[in-house]
Amino acid sequence: MRPHLSDYWCLPAKADADFVARMEDVLDVYERPYDPSRPVVCMDEKPYQLLGEARGPWAMRPGDDRKVDSEYARNGTCSIFAFVEPLGGRHHVCALQHRTANDWAHQIKYLVDVMYPDVEKITLVMDNLNTHAPSSLYKTFAPQEANRIWKRLDVHYTPKHGSWLDIAEVELNVLTRQCLNRRIATMEELQREMSAWERERNELGSKVNWQFTTADARTKLVSLYPDLG
Repeated sequence: MRPHLSDYWCLPAKADADFVARMEDVLDVYERPYDPSRPVVCMDEKPYQLLGEARGPWAMRPGDDRKVDSEYARNGTCSIFAFVEPLGGRHHVCALQHRTANDWAHQIKYLVDVMYPDVEKITLVMDNLNTHAPSSLYKTFAPQEANRIWKRLDVHYTPKHGSWLDIAEVELNVLTRQCLNRRIATMEELQREMSAWERERNELGSKVNWQFTTADARTKLVSLYPDLG
């Protein structure tokens, strides 16, 4: 027993048929062989706090680390939207002032018309936030346009308490660790830094090697499955 160490999990408290059904659906999607005509793309979003310096850093001398004041200025919040194609190594991140239904709808239109204009269908994995729905498209675009965009998608939702199943959440964790682990004061600076990070990720073709399968879930998460005995 190691009470001084903690592992954090996001799982339902008891057997949950809806959870396992959605979980297995997403895991089956991740096991599909790569098909460039039907790319699997994961989407997620997160809030971000813009922070500026309350005072300038100290003058540096040879051999010194950069010294900044512990006090900072709060410059408001924004939302970061992320798309990642795990097997294709394609990445896109964008910072917006809000994360309304209209914001999501415009990001999905970008996914369909700019990122993947020529594919047969986009298999989209995301959580079931209330704005992540066709109704958001109809709130934003004319009916024929909303319908056109939605028909380009094959949508699979992660279950409630199953955000760890969304590979885009992994992508946001990498972004945070590699790019956002310091104070960024303005939306312009944030987007500039994220664009540089995105460009490098795409040039490297960084892929995600997802290992957890449906077979693993039925063994390791057996307590989540309804008892049929």
